[in-house]
Amino acid sequence: MFTAPAARESGQSWALLLVLCGTIFLEGSDVAMLAVAVPTIRADLGLTTGTAAWVMSGYVLGYAGFTLLGGRAADLLGRRRMFLTWLGVFLVFSMLGGFATDGWMLVVARFITGVAAAFMTPAAMSIITTSYPEGPQRDKALLVFAGVGAGGFSLGLVIGGLLTELGWRWVFFAPVFLAGAILLAALRLLPAETRPKPAQRGYDLAGAASAAAAMLLLAYGIVRLEHRGKGLGLTLGALAAGLALLAAFIVIERRAKTPLVRLGIFRKAAMLRADLAALLFLGAFFGFQFIITLYLQELRGWSSLQTAIALIVMGCDAVLAPTLTPRLVNRYGNSRVIFGGFLLAIVAYGLFLPVQMDWSYAVMFPSLIIAGTAFALAYGPLTIAATDSVAKEEQGLASGLLYTFTQFGSAVGISAVTAVYGIAAADADGSPDAVLAAYRTALVVPAAMVLLGAAVSAFGLRSARPAGGRRKGAAPTARAEAGDGVPG
Repeated sequence: MFTAPAARESGQSWALLLVLCGTIFLEGSDVAMLAVAVPTIRADLGLTTGTAAWVMSGYVLGYAGFTLLGGRAADLLGRRRMFLTWLGVFLVFSMLGGFATDGWMLVVARFITGVAAAFMTPAAMSIITTSYPEGPQRDKALLVFAGVGAGGFSLGLVIGGLLTELGWRWVFFAPVFLAGAILLAALRLLPAETRPKPAQRGYDLAGAASAAAAMLLLAYGIVRLEHRGKGLGLTLGALAAGLALLAAFIVIERRAKTPLVRLGIFRKAAMLRADLAALLFLGAFFGFQFIITLYLQELRGWSSLQTAIALIVMGCDAVLAPTLTPRLVNRYGNSRVIFGGFLLAIVAYGLFLPVQMDWSYAVMFPSLIIAGTAFALAYGPLTIAATDSVAKEEQGLASGLLYTFTQFGSAVGISAVTAVYGIAAADADGSPDAVLAAYRTALVVPAAMVLLGAAVSAFGLRSARPAGGRRKGAAPTARAEAGDGVPG
């Protein structure tokens, strides 16, 4: 397996973390840049509203559908191999997207790019969790990883606005250069790993097929919720088929000799609670950001670049996650910091509920910066809680489960706010005041999601780690007394 950081030079440890963080930055910025460019792409290629929506949804479908398989593949086939292979696939199909001349080409390119991310991202995260010893080193590495990913999304909004001004195809070509640089560095820096022993290897093809099909159908049904009553039968049919396949998957896993997912892993209450909380937190965050973007661009008439610059303050988590959050986690424990993040999110989204037509940026600013701070406090510790105390041979699976939940959360959040907005606006007269009222109604969704998430995360407070990082009465351990720097 990978050599622990204590056995490597400090500079090489930082370089390894930098490469892995580059991957999550690439994934986050890629999504954000495309979100800003979609209106321009639609106008240039003459896409219908539905096709333009699928340019975004195709990525979510690919990501959500294959993340679970991607995480387990990293455990069974090798994390280094999966990371390098699918980073290369990401690079190729991002480049092909830039040469697309029709909508279907973009949708296919984005779907396969999402599949690549589904294999690449859990592999990167599991390399961290198996390369750094459990405790302060791993915790800080995961907090940096999460913060860089969020920062990539926030900076991607601004970069996407700038690149779209040059030409929307640069939104696809820019990630190619970054992915190429990361690939070259990874080939040099990622240590070789031993292949799993024959007894540890197995290929649950029936489980993999049923899981991927179930995730695809469920994600498809969730994405279709934004169409509301149009094609309701297809939406309900996709959700029902997805649930049926999920039930079949559980039966298959119970009987398989080498299951894709060891069902016993769900007995880890802390892991399951973290996954559910991450689903609700990410769904609320992206739903909130989506509504604000529509409010600023469609109602207030701000340009995509103005909107991106306005929202960049939400990227404060890129600074806070690796600096403030580790200190809070070390003093108060993951559970309390996560709960604090949810409380801040409730405040942030609640402050925006009475939004007015003529609000100045100064009035919006508190909601935006508090939302970014909430992300810094909650998301990193959630990634720690979702992988903490999981066996090394199942770290890829735990990472895959986390990203499956977060991708579904993103799909649920955006689809839910879109559907609620559509229902609220359906009976309105289309006036600016009516549109504003519909936005206010939609903003209830993220507020409700973080309220529910706070309730879920509150169950972990009873077992929260006390100040100093140790349980009361426990003797100091090497882990508790270790330094909090990432490299050894």
